[in-house]
Amino acid sequence: MADFCAKLEVHIMEQVYVVMLVVLAILAMLDLVVGVSNDAVNFLNSSIGSKAISFRTTMIVASLGVAIGALFSSGMMEIARSGIFVPSMFSFHDVMLIFLAVMITDILLLDVFNSMGLPTSTTVSIIFELLGAAVCLALYKIYMQGDGFDTLGTYINTEKASNIVTSILLSVLLSFGIGSFVQYISRLIFTFQYQKRVKYIGSLFGGIAITAISFFILVKGLKGVSFIDKETSSWIDSHQLLIIGINFIFFTVLSQVLITFFKVNILRVIIIVGTFALALAFAGNDLVNFIGVPIAAFNSYQIYSSSGLPGNELMMGALANDNIVAPFYFLAFAGLIMVVTLWTSKKAKSVIETGVNLSRQGDGVEKFSPNTLSRFIVRGGVYLGQGINYFLPQSIQLKIDKQFEKPELKGKKRKDEPAFDMVRASVNLMVASILISIGTSLQLPLSTTYVTFMVAMGTSFADRAWDRESAVYRVAGVFNVIGGWFVTAIVAFTGAFIMAFILKTGEVYAFVGLIVLLAIFLYRSARRHTKKKTEEESLVKFKREDIVTINEIVNESSEQIAHVIAATNKLYSDVVDNLGLQDLAKLKENKKTLKKLEKEVDELKSNVYYFIKNLDETSVEASKFYIMILGYLQDMIQSLAFITQNSYSHINNNHKQLKFNQIRDLKTIDNDIENLFSKLEFIFENKSFERLDEVIVEKSAILENVSELIQKQITRIRTVETSPKNSKLYFGLLLETNDLIKATMNLLELFKEFTMHEKTKK
Repeated sequence: MADFCAKLEVHIMEQVYVVMLVVLAILAMLDLVVGVSNDAVNFLNSSIGSKAISFRTTMIVASLGVAIGALFSSGMMEIARSGIFVPSMFSFHDVMLIFLAVMITDILLLDVFNSMGLPTSTTVSIIFELLGAAVCLALYKIYMQGDGFDTLGTYINTEKASNIVTSILLSVLLSFGIGSFVQYISRLIFTFQYQKRVKYIGSLFGGIAITAISFFILVKGLKGVSFIDKETSSWIDSHQLLIIGINFIFFTVLSQVLITFFKVNILRVIIIVGTFALALAFAGNDLVNFIGVPIAAFNSYQIYSSSGLPGNELMMGALANDNIVAPFYFLAFAGLIMVVTLWTSKKAKSVIETGVNLSRQGDGVEKFSPNTLSRFIVRGGVYLGQGINYFLPQSIQLKIDKQFEKPELKGKKRKDEPAFDMVRASVNLMVASILISIGTSLQLPLSTTYVTFMVAMGTSFADRAWDRESAVYRVAGVFNVIGGWFVTAIVAFTGAFIMAFILKTGEVYAFVGLIVLLAIFLYRSARRHTKKKTEEESLVKFKREDIVTINEIVNESSEQIAHVIAATNKLYSDVVDNLGLQDLAKLKENKKTLKKLEKEVDELKSNVYYFIKNLDETSVEASKFYIMILGYLQDMIQSLAFITQNSYSHINNNHKQLKFNQIRDLKTIDNDIENLFSKLEFIFENKSFERLDEVIVEKSAILENVSELIQKQITRIRTVETSPKNSKLYFGLLLETNDLIKATMNLLELFKEFTMHEKTKK
């Protein structure tokens, strides 16, 4: 009977391991999606930001690089099997738990970063997840066996993790500094009006850039691929200078031929080749970050199946065998998923937008808010610049400034302009390729994400993209991203540690529970991101900058008014209802809604400069009208903000509830406002401006109602009212409602007067 139970238990565990493998395969596909969404920023930013080639061509080039890199990346999978932990110290059962903990944590972590639109390192995340999960199970084994904690070193390869931490600092400092220096020199040579100079010195620049990128393909992009044998790889390593010299001569001559005889823009060629190279390197080397763990689990299961031993007894020393390679069909399928994700992922676009936004050559709406550190650094930079200018001769300053003069782009709308030009895009790709090639040759574990991002930040800084208008926001953004990188390591380690502990103690029940929770999280995350993108798209429509005629101004401002009035109407009613019900949670949601509305109107005001610049000569007089419209919208939002925030504070501070009569009176005013604003929404949405008079005549009646309610409250205080806090809130709500109505009516009267004036002119 005991033998039968033991065999039954072994059989059940075999089935559980098969299920684990299937789940790991599904997690691998999910990890590919979230991983590519984050790492796409590494090789797409320069091409998309410069608009050197069409988006479609960029995606085709990147897809080819990803597909080729994925097919020949089998030599890089050993890091998941034995790079972090010592497999001979763990059983098959423990190894499967480690791999599950790593994959669950990785998907959660990368999805969070993607949702925030922040690039992070998938290499750092996978290494620290492996480290966290392995440390957890190692400590568990040490505790159960009664060993000392000094034996932890026999379970873990700590050298790899320490190298990664060092690489973070190296990547950040070297990439930013060298990127800044090379871009500064390149801009002095080419200027922003680079088209003429490219004809004469473009071949030399092309020779250097394409040589750097092609060498990068050899030493990084094709490192460890299956079709290059060890002898060829050794020959490449020992003849690097010869390869560089021959390539430089060849590509310089080729660049000159392309420029002279075929009239090819060599900068565009550099960007195409560089995009392909970085995509190739990403797939060839970073694929291990997404499918290395599931493939290691598959290899482990093969070892387990052939051993005949129970999972708890089989030690996994064989997993460290260098002869184990990833099956080709796994790599091909992974490459297909990566390419499809590249074309379809909305979160990839969010991450790319962050990099492009922080490095763009113009100002505009900034994604990040300034902080004390960014202000301090920018202020220090300003003082340093003033000190240098004090000692630098005026003539040299003028010459340098002339090289940085930007041409005025005519005939292009702001949204169609590239974020930066092709000179900077070429430098981004060239410098990133050189740094990663050198790091690989010196066996320094530089992160591709860190290098490409910080090079882009360095070149934008040197290109004077971070001026007094935008520097404080850009610096804050860079620090947010860098802070996220360090958080990645900490969260990855901690998250995987916790996941491994839950799986070890909860076994099958924990496994099922965590998978269900992961599915729920990803579903909700996708919904939240879709909602967020929809709001952002509506906001883009809401803040058009390409208005040029008076008719467009009237139409655009009427759409904006309709939007604000509809949002104000709903929010006012919600606040009154939630105040009466004392629903703190919903009042908190009302505050979030208010914040979005405030941001929308604030961004409209931020775009006034571009709005006025874009107007044609016959429409300039309408600028004042538009500015005053925005002013009245701002007044309406300020009144609504007071009502929302004070209602929330009153309930949050647990003050006495408003009396039934007070709530009833507020609902009376709410009904009046709802009726008024519904009419206005219809008028402005349908451009039925002739009906404005019908609404304006209601002004006196509504204001009179508010005045009567104020008098009623005065009477209550003299008779039955006993709460000073209630009186303060109630008077505040009525007075701000009064201001809200006045601001709305002032806006209507202005709009009516302007439209009648324009009609008279015609």
